Amino acid sequence: MPTPSMEDYLERIYKLIDEKGYARVSDIAEGLEVHPSSVTKMIQKLDKDEYLIYEKYRGLVLTNKGKKVGKRLVDRHELLEEFLEMIGVDQDNIYKDVEGIEHHLSWDSITCIAALVEYFKRENTRTQDLEQIRKELLGEP
Repeated sequence: MPTPSMEDYLERIYKLIDEKGYARVSDIAEGLEVHPSSVTKMIQKLDKDEYLIYEKYRGLVLTNKGKKVGKRLVDRHELLEEFLEMIGVDQDNIYKDVEGIEHHLSWDSITCIAALVEYFKRENTRTQDLEQIRKELLGEP
């Protein structure tokens, strides 16, 4: 299993390739707010662990293993964003909160959250009931 740091890189690389068709060291560094030299070191590690194939000056390509893990990480991130939005977390906090919790939840917990999100989606009144309870707890009318 990749480390949390490796997960961040794989998630970013997967998203870049999905959006632009490629992932450059500079784009990865900018997205993760790290130095390009750090990106190069991590890319070499991800290459060694067979998540991607990296050729200096030619770029990188995700392996099937890297694509599978990258997609799973992007899906996890999107699910957690959707969940936090659904339960009423302020939009300004959602991204930061997801970044703070995504590496600390088991895949079992992620699956349970996915089931809960689906439960709320199937009946719109459930999210309305949850919002009313949240307001009551906050002392709002």
